[in-house]
Amino acid sequence: MSSNYTWYGYRRQNGQIGSRNIVAIIPATVCVNEIAQAIVYNTQMSRALQHHCGCCQLMPDLKLVTDTLANLGCHPNVGAALVISLGCEGSNADEIVARIAATGRPVEKIVMQELGGTSATIHAGIDIVQKMAIAISSQQRVEAGLEDLIMGIKCGSSDTTSGLSSNMVIGQMSDRIVDACGTVLFGETTEFMGAEHILARRARTPEVGRRIYEIVDVMEKRAMAVGVDMRNGQPTPGNIKGGLSTIEEKSLGAINKSGSRIIEGVLDYPDLVPDKGLWIKDSPGFEPEILTGLAAGGAQGIVFSTGRGAPQGFPIVPVLKICGNPRTYSNLSHDMDVDAGQIILGNKSIEQVTDETMTIFMRVLSGELTKSEAINYNRTMDIHTHGPKI
Repeated sequence: MSSNYTWYGYRRQNGQIGSRNIVAIIPATVCVNEIAQAIVYNTQMSRALQHHCGCCQLMPDLKLVTDTLANLGCHPNVGAALVISLGCEGSNADEIVARIAATGRPVEKIVMQELGGTSATIHAGIDIVQKMAIAISSQQRVEAGLEDLIMGIKCGSSDTTSGLSSNMVIGQMSDRIVDACGTVLFGETTEFMGAEHILARRARTPEVGRRIYEIVDVMEKRAMAVGVDMRNGQPTPGNIKGGLSTIEEKSLGAINKSGSRIIEGVLDYPDLVPDKGLWIKDSPGFEPEILTGLAAGGAQGIVFSTGRGAPQGFPIVPVLKICGNPRTYSNLSHDMDVDAGQIILGNKSIEQVTDETMTIFMRVLSGELTKSEAINYNRTMDIHTHGPKI
């Protein structure tokens, strides 16, 4: 391996390596969410990718939903997939199936309106997932390195400690992974505002720099279209309580988690990461939606910085919580995985906590449960769309 850090994952037919081995239950539309969840309740190794999209949307959003669900089904952590169609949705269930099948994964589709209703579809789905789970359950983990890794990064429920401790730890992790020929994916366009010029300086090309400015400008104009001026203010009550005065102050801390390396490009929300290095994904800060975007990009693991305490995980990707505030870590110790607040207390350096977190992250990628996984706080996701519902 090209790095001192080693992890063990499941090698897929297309060469990807996953940190988990999951049967993904993919509703093509919100209308069959309950069917997907019922199948999960009655099977092992399965996770439902429930969302609120797939019908009564304009075509650009329906394509975005299709692309996002297809890329989630092709995720390295997915060993097999079942796509559930209502039969009349606007998203393209057949395309989702075809794109998953092209990766060599077992995939099947069931249609509720053709099978005779909810109960019949649930029973059919249970039988299919049982067969898939047995088929993939004997797969063994193989050795992998940082060069095989796509790490997603996120911060949420931030306070004044986040930018000084937990975000700094993630930034050093990002640099180490990029230097080892691995890949890092970060987003939260709303939290570039006021710091976009700093990110643009790190762009691989002038075109990438212009694209960074462009996604911030588009996001700001969307807010202004509904009468909200995000600059020189702080729209999030939790961040205000955490001592962050403006979106600019929050952004300056938030971008620390991207480290210091060159930014290779800017990806649209559903896009897979095309190459190694550090990439931006144009995405919101809303947890269920950005975690979906990072997963759709191919991240086998996500590290999540928080100051006030954000507990949620994601259905098919382990989310490691790095807490920057020692009081929060003490209060929410059953939800937080890493105590980066020791930096604030002066007990440990950023480098020491980074070393510890990298070691823990390798264990998580190799199968150790995060605290959110251990209590099943990993069932929520959603898809970020743009247009009105019909």
